[in-house]
Amino acid sequence: MKNTVILLTSCPDRKGEVATIADFVYRHGGNILHADEHADQESGLFLMRVEFDPRDFDIDLSQKDLNDFSRHFAPVAETFHMTWRVAQSSRRPRMIIFVSKYGHCLADLLFRRQSGELACDIPLIISNHPDNQPIAAFYKIPYAMVPVTKENKGEAEARIQALVDEHRPDLIVLARYMQILPQDFVQRYPHRIINIHHSFLPAFIGARPYHQAFERGVKIIGATSHYVTEVLDDGPIIEQDVARISHRDEVEDLIRKGRDLEKVVLSRAVAWHVENRVLVYGNKTVVF
Repeated sequence: MKNTVILLTSCPDRKGEVATIADFVYRHGGNILHADEHADQESGLFLMRVEFDPRDFDIDLSQKDLNDFSRHFAPVAETFHMTWRVAQSSRRPRMIIFVSKYGHCLADLLFRRQSGELACDIPLIISNHPDNQPIAAFYKIPYAMVPVTKENKGEAEARIQALVDEHRPDLIVLARYMQILPQDFVQRYPHRIINIHHSFLPAFIGARPYHQAFERGVKIIGATSHYVTEVLDDGPIIEQDVARISHRDEVEDLIRKGRDLEKVVLSRAVAWHVENRVLVYGNKTVVF
């Protein structure tokens, strides 16, 4: 596995930001491998992702919280009023997956993780149905089944929160988990819960989007992966894709074609998050 450092920044757009960050990396012995930036004219915001080789870097990167880096970079951040974070590519984030009955997104994520495409660890899968237990068993990942009904909803949510607290994930992925998460749960993990919605948002939010699309007679269907917020299906969008359909397609055909979109769109979004390529601003994202 490569060992690089990724610095993500956003700040008001002004002269000198790129040069100052490049000079900071150079002065401390780093070698920039990739640098991407975007200036959003409407908001006046400048966003940047810098990835560098730290072999000769003179700042201590051994601590998990990277306090030494923070201390040295703070003057730069203060000068430009930056929001920023730093990560190491060698650190594998912990990811919990939530799933209900449909297993295509789950199976795709687990295969990509097993094959090395997703550099993360998956300590637990949580589901409200037993259907995907065999998939979890095949990949030797613990599977916690927590049924959710109207009668036990509060108890189930408390159990789920306890499981998540126990395993301390860096990221939560909803791989076709067909339950609405409570607001207090969502608020604890800002921009750390990724969902796949089986439509091209903002069209056809909520339940049964393929049925809505069929009734509307659309000519394309889509899938959207986004960060979860308190507002249903309204979080910052990370990735989308579409497929063309025809008047001959029934609802079942839309569902079948949509599943291919869902798993690919979700896996892309998860990979980009794991690789520290996503910057959120307002209700938008920049993916470098």
